[in-house]
Amino acid sequence: MDRYERLIQVIDAAIDARAAEAVALSDAMAADPEISEQEFRSSKAHVDFLQKSGFAVEYPFYGLPTAYNGTIVTGKNGRVSLLAEYDALPGIGHACGHNVHGAMSLLAGAGLAPVMPELGGELWVTGTPAEETNGAKITMAAGGLFDDVDLALMIHSTNRNCRVRYRCLAMDGIEFRFKGKTSHAAASPWDGRNALNGAQLFFHAIDMMRQHVRPDVRMHGIYTDGGKACNIVPEAATVHFYFRSPHRVQLNAILEKAYNAAKGAAMATETEVEYSSFELPFDELVPNDSAETMMENVYREMGVSFGPGSGPEGSSDVGNVSQHCPTLQPTLPIIDELYSLHTREFAEATVGPMAHQAIVTGAKILARASLKAFLDPDLRLAMRKDMEKGKLVD
Repeated sequence: MDRYERLIQVIDAAIDARAAEAVALSDAMAADPEISEQEFRSSKAHVDFLQKSGFAVEYPFYGLPTAYNGTIVTGKNGRVSLLAEYDALPGIGHACGHNVHGAMSLLAGAGLAPVMPELGGELWVTGTPAEETNGAKITMAAGGLFDDVDLALMIHSTNRNCRVRYRCLAMDGIEFRFKGKTSHAAASPWDGRNALNGAQLFFHAIDMMRQHVRPDVRMHGIYTDGGKACNIVPEAATVHFYFRSPHRVQLNAILEKAYNAAKGAAMATETEVEYSSFELPFDELVPNDSAETMMENVYREMGVSFGPGSGPEGSSDVGNVSQHCPTLQPTLPIIDELYSLHTREFAEATVGPMAHQAIVTGAKILARASLKAFLDPDLRLAMRKDMEKGKLVD
């Protein structure tokens, strides 16, 4: 028996011993969902689990009240960060599965803890709140937290379409505020300037832009304010838009087009417009062939089938981490249906038997990939080179 196999036996036994506790934690979070930046009970439950597993935990962490970082440091032979998420969606709970894949990372950490003295490295389990809004990973990555990490990884819950080579889109959330002038909408509408008209014209301009952007660009928005009463010409109208593209440099060019469209809509309606970000910007995930090939081998080792990469799927702040260190976010099914994420059906699936098994399987996958990174300095070097090569490609 080689060293890897011997250590895996210890890791798997530790995971199996804590599996029921991790599953119970995930189900408890599903029953008590907390939205982004309000995950106080959820983060505390994570911290309690890690402390019981032998981690020293800093909580709160990085100036974020619901973030944490659990560490076991036994030497300088590699540094791995298991990323954990735990925020829910407004109204539909854990319809993105964060309760499940957060539990996977915790359980993987508990599995690796007993072998860290032999590995002589540094293991983190990093609690990253607010993935659905302001993305704590964005703040952490920008501050340099991950610069010296050899591998950051997590698994994202999905439907039956399993992917190892996950990709995500760069994204900016922009608020456009149109300003007009009130007047009586029936008696003297000519004295007013309709801010809602400006916002509506802007929506039409964005729709017309769709013909002239690449097929993988996404632009979608909502009205957040369109007036107060039908008999008052609206003096203010506000819209929120998400703009997404496979690459940050392309996205920046699209934003300039959108800003020009907003200015044109304001000019045409004799209103004014201002715009600014309402959430932090998400970057795309940097491909990493060395890391992804290693992870594909782990999936095969675990008997988990997966399909080829299918292009970018949504956006995630894990992309910002990948700009600073080798990063993986493969997916793992929790339901044998094609339910979309962010639906009530997917939220219900997070407490089903397939999700419970996925927590254990996912933890063993994450632990194996982490172990390979600790054991193989050549792999660590190759992953770093691939990250630098693929970073911010045009």
